[in-house]
Parts: sequence; structure tokens; C-alpha cells
Amino acid sequence: MRAALAVLCALPVIARAQAAPADLIVTNARIYTVDDNRPTAQALAVRGGRILFVGSARGALATRGPQTRVVDAAGATIIPGIADAHVHLLGLGQALRAVDLVGTSSYDEVVSRIAAKSKDLPAGTWITGRGWDQNDWPDTRMPTHDALSRAVPNHPVVVSRVDGHAVLANAAAMRIAGVTSATMDPVGGRIERRGEGEPTGVFIDNAESLVDKVPPPTTDDLRAAILGAIREVNRYGLTSVHDAGVSRRIVDIYEDLAKSGQHSLRNYVMISGDDSTLAHYFRRGPQSALYDSRLWIRSIKLVADGALGSRGAALLDPYSDASGTGLDVTPAARIQDVAVRAVRAGFQLNTHAIGDRGNRVVLDAYEAAFKQTNATDHRFRVEHAQILHHADIPRFAQLDVIPSMQATHQTSDMYWASNRLGYARTLGAYAWRSLLNTGVIIPNGTDFPVEAVNPFLTFHSSVTRQDSDRRLVPGRAHDAHRGAQVHDVVARVCRVPGKGHGLADGGQARGFRDSRSRHHDRRSGIPGRNPGHRDVPWRARGLRKKMTAAVSGGHQKS
Repeated sequence: MRAALAVLCALPVIARAQAAPADLIVTNARIYTVDDNRPTAQALAVRGGRILFVGSARGALATRGPQTRVVDAAGATIIPGIADAHVHLLGLGQALRAVDLVGTSSYDEVVSRIAAKSKDLPAGTWITGRGWDQNDWPDTRMPTHDALSRAVPNHPVVVSRVDGHAVLANAAAMRIAGVTSATMDPVGGRIERRGEGEPTGVFIDNAESLVDKVPPPTTDDLRAAILGAIREVNRYGLTSVHDAGVSRRIVDIYEDLAKSGQHSLRNYVMISGDDSTLAHYFRRGPQSALYDSRLWIRSIKLVADGALGSRGAALLDPYSDASGTGLDVTPAARIQDVAVRAVRAGFQLNTHAIGDRGNRVVLDAYEAAFKQTNATDHRFRVEHAQILHHADIPRFAQLDVIPSMQATHQTSDMYWASNRLGYARTLGAYAWRSLLNTGVIIPNGTDFPVEAVNPFLTFHSSVTRQDSDRRLVPGRAHDAHRGAQVHDVVARVCRVPGKGHGLADGGQARGFRDSRSRHHDRRSGIPGRNPGHRDVPWRARGLRKKMTAAVSGGHQKS
């Protein structure tokens, strides 16, 4: 904190001492510095793409030259660029180019959207889409392919559930894939079936690959999808992402884009956990701040279980609304083996776990790996940490494991999660307040495209436990006032250490964003959704303390 304050206080002197004037000066703004000692400012100056000065209008204007552009912000709010700690960048880009099924209110609407798309495509062309969620429909059972196959008989169709852990295929797609009643469930996957064993069209977790025979995209297709995703997230003020489960082919494209100056994000890449990808990047070694701090390649993504909505999350006891306890997508021995290799190679391991059994398996595997390697500042993470047995909540702090959570998962799931879990288990679900009380740091994220890109929705959900319509989590009204002082939830300190990019260390100018957005919902009052709303998410107690550590270059061990 003292270092951050010293740098900040020295900035006016440094600015006046510089010979070169500012390129840009912004005045008459409400600037949040995320520094407890100087929480707000009125003006800033930029030179060469970096913050030169933050403070008073008089100080900023002292850096003015004959070619300096001066902008009157007219009282607008400016905030540091936002880091999203769990995203799927390519997934977003592909979703933007596929049939959008998010928000469908019935299976009939899903079929209608896909049928409309089929009319624009030659027969035999594959149709893909994403975003259906049977929990939002009047009939909350998993769909079957029949209506879709009747409506779209001449195009193979594979459309993903909103969480990416299940797909729905029509008869044409299953016929091309050779899936029949004789097809066996793969390890870590499940084919939904009728009484006689006939596939219904829904394939869960590791079974998805059985039917996904969509021709692979070209490199040009992938580049276009990635660039589209980058443009989309930049619109919401995101300047940094932690990108989960990225293949070597996609990392290569990221590097090409970064080299050519087209990757306008700081991307902390979690590589996929297959052996060939691990071998390649372990040989290369941990990479940090490549291409003017655009890429970090030093973490790994594994998947321990499935998702709650498709009943693939691994539970200690059976589901309350169905038989079975979920799926073990990756064996515990494999997680421990990769954990040991990651520690020795200097890589961070981040493992998806949603169910209470899934989380326990990951914590046990990590604990065994730490004992085997004498690991210290490993910064291993559990992605989602969604449903926890009460005995496992303190283990995160004891093991220095970071629970990486996404607050909007709770407010999306709150209408049906208790059906899956029963009341008792919901007390250990979405338990970020209980985890924070143990002293851990929780990086908050959206998990887009599973949830909306808008990061302000996660801030709102974290603090209030309400969705964007201000509906409260059932049975958790007593939690609203102590939901998360959300900015205890910081992404940057939860990656492996690297150079800071915040205000106090001369952060890049693109790391600040006017909070007014054309994406708005006048009912919600959530910044990024209402152009007139300026500062609600920044009122939460605890904001500036943790955020200052992130932007000042301090690396806290969690």
C-alpha cells in the first residue's frame, strides 16, 4: 500500500518533469483509482498508451501540449479495466456465430429457432447452437430428439446446453455418428436413453464427443471467431481474462494475433490437460507477459466432474430428484499425476469441480501432490467450487488452494438447485461468504458464454445474491447484506505472479473504461445495463482494499 501511494503521489512530479506532453487528457470525470488513500480523482493524462497522471484537472492539464486531445467527460465514471477470472473466449466467439438458444422459454422455441436457421442452409449442412436450458421450460425434463428430428430432418444438428456439459443431437447427427442403442456409455459420460436403451438425443459430458462429428473449423474460421469474441468482451470493459481449457492450436492463433497487435486483451491462458499439450508446454516452460503483456501460458485446466443442471456434478450422495451421483470426468489418479507434474514444471493447475464429491476428490488429489512435491506458492485453483461439504470449506485455506467462483451461477441456478440437492446440501452451495471467512481470496468470473459477458452482473450477484431482475436467492434473504463485499474477489492475485498493470504502476490506458454502456436494462440499475447508473457496484465495503493490492503489483498468497 505504501509503495502504491508513493508511486501515485510522485506522479504529478514525474509528469511535470517529462519533456513529452500527454497524448490525451480526460477532465471532469469520476475516476475510481482503487487506492484507499486516494479513492477518487477528477482527471487523468495518457501518453504512449499508458497512464501518465491521475489526480486533479489542474495537474492533468499541466501535461498538455499543442497536439494533446482534451476530453470533458461531463461527470462520467471511469474505472480500471476489469479482469474476468474464468471465461471461454473461443466458446464465446463460436456462440456468436451459431444458433442462439439462450433464454428460450420452451423446447418448441428451440426447435423453431433451429428450423428457421435450416431454411438458409443447403441440405446436409451441420447446424450448431448453444444455450438451451430445460430448467427454464415448463417441462424441465431433458428434451428428446423427436420434435427436432421431425422439424429438421435433412440437416445434422448438435446444440449445446448452456453449461457446455450436454448436447442435444437430432436423428441425422446420430445416424452420421453411428450412435445406436448398442453404443456404450464412455467413462465419465452418459447417453440419455429410453426404456429399451434407445438414445434420446442427449449426450452428457464425455459422451458429447460420440455425436459431435461437425467438420472442424478452418484456421480462418477460428481467427474470426476469436476476434469477434475479443470485440464483444472489450465492449463491456473487460481488459483481462483467464481463459479456461485452451488447445495448442488455439494458443498458436492467440500468439499470432498478439504478435500482430490484434489481441487486445491480457489473456491468462489455462491450457487443456491432454498429454500432448502438456508435454509441449512443459518443454517450453512457463511463459509470462508475452507480446507486450498479452499472453501468459503457465496454467492448466482439468475437469473433475460435470455440471449440476445436467446432473453430471459428482455428489457424495445421490441427487434428490434423480438416481445416481453424477460423473467422474477425470479420474482422481490423473488429477494427482498432473498436479505433481505441474508443480515440478512451474505451472499452476486449475481443476473444474462442481459437486461436493468432485471438490473433495480435487482437494484430496492436490493435498497428496503437495506432500509429494513439498509445494509452497503453487496457487492451484478449483474452478467453480460450487457445492461443498462443510468439512471441506476450511481445506481451501489450509491447502492454500484458491476457489475460483462465478457469482451469477447461483442466481441462474437458484430456481432449481434445491431440487437437485435438497435443502441441507444447499447450505454448502455457492458458499463464497463462508470461504472468505476462512481467509482465502476468491477470483470472481462470469464463465461466459455459460453466463452473460457483462461483469457487472457478477458484482451485483456477489453482493446482493439477486439476479438482474432483483429476485433474491430463495431461503437466503439473511445472506444479502453479507453476500461477498465483492471486491474481496480479485482475479489478478490468483494467477501466477507477473507484472502489474494497474493505475499505481502506470497501467495501460486501455485499462480504464467509461462505465456507461449501450447494453442496458432500465429495470435493473446495474452498470453496464443502465447508462445512467454510475457507482452502485463500487459502494460495497472491501472494494478498494483488495483491489489496491492487485493494481499495485502486490502478490498476495491465498
